[in-house]
Amino acid sequence: MKKITAVIKPFKLDDVKDALLETGITGMTICEVRGHGRQKGHTELYRGAEYNVDFVPKTEVSIVVDSDQVDAAIEAIITAARTDKIGDGKIFVSDVERVIRIRTGEEDSDALS
Repeated sequence: MKKITAVIKPFKLDDVKDALLETGITGMTICEVRGHGRQKGHTELYRGAEYNVDFVPKTEVSIVVDSDQVDAAIEAIITAARTDKIGDGKIFVSDVERVIRIRTGEEDSDALS
């Protein structure tokens, strides 16, 4: 099993969610986050004064999938989240040793569905 964490632009969340649903992935966790990579924030104008926004608002989407679903999930996220502009985000993939559904005690792949 793998955990896929995607940091994307907030306005692309619905597109990513729909793309994941089309691949059969229904469970996900969403967090509003702030950060920056190469873009290092931006400058905004407020009441005539310029100020720097060091951390840009982003959305973090986390899913846990069976190993055979990883490539399809990544492709769905890339296709849905890409704008071809700086700040499109990143995808991180990590191993998951164990998953347990609290309500039933089901484990691993049984706990994902």
